[in-house]
Amino acid sequence: MKESLTDIKLLINEGNVSTAIDLLNQLIAQDSTKAEVYYLLGNAYRKQGNWQGALNNYQEAIDLDPESPANEAKNMVLDILNFYNKDMFNQ
Repeated sequence: MKESLTDIKLLINEGNVSTAIDLLNQLIAQDSTKAEVYYLLGNAYRKQGNWQGALNNYQEAIDLDPESPANEAKNMVLDILNFYNKDMFNQ
């Protein structure tokens, strides 16, 4: 597997999320110390609507690199979930 993270970002942006997730999981199996891989995996899960998967991977990225853009992404997901939950109570 020789896909670069740039190629994987393109897959996610183009909607080939399942392929991107498979590739990212392969990268993690080879080296689980790269925060950017977890951040991208979080983005892929977010695009699928898998909020828990997104949050888990964003947190892993933050644990590896406290300066990761996963901080902002995690807060965004939490804001979305809080908004959704509030709406559920207002129906």
